[in-house]
Amino acid sequence: MTDDNVVDMKNKTPNDIKRYVKMGISILLLIVVVGLFISSMFIVKEGEYKVVRQFGEVIRYESDPGLKFRVPILHTVTTLPNKKMVYDVNEKEINTLDKKRMIIDNYAVWEITDPELMIANARTELNAESRMGEFIFSVIRSELGTMNYDEIINDEGSTRGGLNQRVADRVNTLLERDEYGIQVDDVRIKRTDLPDANEASVFQRMISERESKAQEYLSQGEAEKNRIIAQTDREVTEMLSKADAEAAEIRAEGQEEAAEMYNQSFQRDEEFYQLYRTLESYKVTIDGETTIILPQDSPYTELLLGNIE
Repeated sequence: MTDDNVVDMKNKTPNDIKRYVKMGISILLLIVVVGLFISSMFIVKEGEYKVVRQFGEVIRYESDPGLKFRVPILHTVTTLPNKKMVYDVNEKEINTLDKKRMIIDNYAVWEITDPELMIANARTELNAESRMGEFIFSVIRSELGTMNYDEIINDEGSTRGGLNQRVADRVNTLLERDEYGIQVDDVRIKRTDLPDANEASVFQRMISERESKAQEYLSQGEAEKNRIIAQTDREVTEMLSKADAEAAEIRAEGQEEAAEMYNQSFQRDEEFYQLYRTLESYKVTIDGETTIILPQDSPYTELLLGNIE
């Protein structure tokens, strides 16, 4: 039993053999051509660069999404990110203007703007991040070195305004100078801390400063309280003096009116007036130890005894 798909070359003529050889070569060439055509294609996705190199040298890069072509074997394709990335800079120590050591931990948002320059001068994405991190630390150390420790950690009244933008601008200037083909969009300090060696001393100094400030506030409050009390006492004294003057004036007017009324009354009965004046004089001349001897037939005695009808 023979297989229909197996060709028996023994029974074939030389022309048949040549025909089969040519057919095999054609199929092989077709496979090679199709393979080369497929290998010449590459796809650019959203958010990435495709860098085409020839013998290691960048000849072009593609950033628009879609199907692209290259020369197989001769050209190689490298992928780079075409989007904003976050680089977490390693924390390091710096010295402030008042000679305090502190740890700075920050991050940067960056992107590749020119893949050709990046590959030519930084070679790899990792090297680009490393150089960018060195520039960022150098600039931050320079900027914070002109500020005191309290100004850095205290947002209220701090001179840190615009620091992030200043750092980003200076870092971009350095990156453009060295033609690294990358750009920093933002730099942020996410943490400031103290080395363990001087953390306790700084905290103690901060506590002392705040206690001094609290004492200053207490002194100001005490001074303000004394001022208010003195002002109130002065106003009360003025009010009492005014009231006493008005009362004296009213009493004088009342006494004047009473005297006038007394005069009018006394003029009607002179004997009663004489008696009243006598009794009034006794209020001044007679006290609890005074002894008065009166004759039995004295009108005053009779008046005291109730014998006058």
